Amino acid sequence: MRDFKYVRATTVDEAVSALSIDNSAVVAGGTALLNYLKAMVSPNAPDVLVDIKSIPDLRVLKEEGGMLKIGALVKLADIAESPLVQDRYTALAEAARRAGTPQLRNMGTIGGNICQFVRCWYYRAEHNAFPCLRKNPIGACYALNGDNRYHSIFGAVNGCMAVNPSNTAPALVALNAKIKTSKRTVNAEDFFTVNGEKTTVIYDDELVTEIQIPTPTNGTKSAFLKFALRKAFDFPIVNCAVVIRCEGDTVMIARICLNAVYNVPYRATAAEEALIGKSIDESSAESAGIAAASRANALTHNKYMIKIAKTVVKRAILACR
Repeated sequence: MRDFKYVRATTVDEAVSALSIDNSAVVAGGTALLNYLKAMVSPNAPDVLVDIKSIPDLRVLKEEGGMLKIGALVKLADIAESPLVQDRYTALAEAARRAGTPQLRNMGTIGGNICQFVRCWYYRAEHNAFPCLRKNPIGACYALNGDNRYHSIFGAVNGCMAVNPSNTAPALVALNAKIKTSKRTVNAEDFFTVNGEKTTVIYDDELVTEIQIPTPTNGTKSAFLKFALRKAFDFPIVNCAVVIRCEGDTVMIARICLNAVYNVPYRATAAEEALIGKSIDESSAESAGIAAASRANALTHNKYMIKIAKTVVKRAILACR
């Protein structure tokens, strides 16, 4: 591991000031960042780590002003176990519950979960064995002609086929959340991108402080499903969050988001359109699943992901009956 300077911030302003130093990074739970540093994955590893665990303002978890407010330091375990989140924001509670092992959920924060690096094995190879274009602008995406079993089925962003690995990200997009930072407030749907090694739009001197989710109206239900090789620990091969509001038996609003299938959480608008105005049953859910994958264009080794995507969308919709 490279040497680095350690800064412990006790306020948001202190953290932002420290992050303004060249080549710095935030650390909280550290469940993703420390593995990245130990493996010496990148030549761009930070020279300064800014520890934000001592900032008390980032630990809020409450409903206030017509929204659920979740501080960036709230543990995934606390979100998964919250009766409030389980009852009214079900997709998010289940997404947090399916993230990693109990030990990781007891350390990992929601801020870290939405800002984590990609898991592509070419990007993650120790000692920068594959200097891919996420780390090197003149590099290559080795997955295009290599082992792409777990890569994008919806094409590339800036030439990269790595997928966003977050569980909570699709739930936040489906729940129409906003991400509040030290500078601005961004819709969750616009928060994720391909930005060098980063997976979000936040600047180097910017800090995620809070997530805000509008309180669901009556008749709204949500669900989250994840497909992985092992239930206990694995990152998703495909996951999906669905939020549906019905009047009577008729779907009036549907928000459907897949993840681990594209560089950013994939809003399945075709599936939403296929479902609105219908009742939720096997036929309508299956049609929506087919629509969700209608723009898929798989690589050599990941065609199977299309079938999984269709199925998790269908099952997540049926879970909202």
